[in-house]
Amino acid sequence: MGYRTLLRDHRSVLSIAFLAMFSSSLGQSFFVGLFQAPLADHWQFSAGQFGTAYTVVTLVSGFVMLYYGPSIDWISPRRFAITVLFALVTGVALLTLSPWWWLGVLGLGLVRLCGQGMLTHLGNTLAAREFTTQRGRAMGLASLGIPLGEALLPPLVAATLLWLSWQSFWWLLCALLALPWLWLLQRAPWSNAPGQKPQKRDTTGPRPFYEPRFWALLPLLMSLPITMTGLFIYQAQLTDALDSSLSVYALALTGMGVAKLPGALLGGRWIDKIGPVRLARVYLIPYAAAMLFATLAGGNASVWALMVGGGLAMGAQELIASGLLIKLWGIEHLGRVRSALSAAMVFSTGIAPAAIGLALSAGMAFPAILATMLAFIVAAWCLAQRVLQIANQAASP
Repeated sequence: MGYRTLLRDHRSVLSIAFLAMFSSSLGQSFFVGLFQAPLADHWQFSAGQFGTAYTVVTLVSGFVMLYYGPSIDWISPRRFAITVLFALVTGVALLTLSPWWWLGVLGLGLVRLCGQGMLTHLGNTLAAREFTTQRGRAMGLASLGIPLGEALLPPLVAATLLWLSWQSFWWLLCALLALPWLWLLQRAPWSNAPGQKPQKRDTTGPRPFYEPRFWALLPLLMSLPITMTGLFIYQAQLTDALDSSLSVYALALTGMGVAKLPGALLGGRWIDKIGPVRLARVYLIPYAAAMLFATLAGGNASVWALMVGGGLAMGAQELIASGLLIKLWGIEHLGRVRSALSAAMVFSTGIAPAAIGLALSAGMAFPAILATMLAFIVAAWCLAQRVLQIANQAASP
């Protein structure tokens, strides 16, 4: 079965998963970063205060993910989607309409929770759980929603803000997203709840944070979002250190979104053919090579290499993560394990800006930060090898 046949026979569930991933753009770091200056000005925050607020709401969102994320194992996907979308719209309303900064920050927290957290959780879990064969291809198609958002939204924001306020743009985007969501919620065939809610605390299922293999695998899966978030937030310092410019970075950011497309499509095909374990061992090579090149060479080519290399790896990241979690813990507990991973990802994107900011404040040069990032990726790869061997020996679900 190829991608065309998969789309023809399963277009409803793939449309839901794809739209969830695209809609998650509202809470992703790349999108929020586009409005950092107007948001800070609206709340009368300094850059440091905005960064602190961003880190705090992101960390809180991660804890909330741990509590509510597993509910996708027993709540119907349609009900889960309605709840998340309602909370997302509430967050946008607080973010754009509130005259008080603390309500605006609360809105930012809801947008981060529902966007980067819950909607990506919905899209990934739905695509992985609804397919037993061709699972990699299905997850690859669904995951295209994120790179499409990264490729389309930055230039759209730049063009639209010439004649609309930033608040109006948020509501325009919400209105555009509401049209396909309303159609899918009313017309699409949604699957039933996958299981029953536990009557008491379940001590028999997986408890990822209590398992050494989860902690050994986690740095490998977190290394890409941690380092890429740092490159997103500190783009000005990155381009200055590499003797490049923000205009080159903006073009390279679109290039990153485009590079995710082959990363997702080829990654989905390769996961079905060779499995997630083999792909997990090699998918960070383009990004690591780009980071080494940027550390040694600099210039505009380094910025492009970082974005394109990161895009290729990020296109396959979620597919590999879901495949490994299924191999290690089974499909029936995917919601619980994915919520633990999603929470860890959210934590990482909150901690990274603070850690890199402290390093910069201490006088550390950005090329040295890039070298430290590369060392972290290599160490994470080495730490994960034993767990990858265990996953390779596990029976296919």
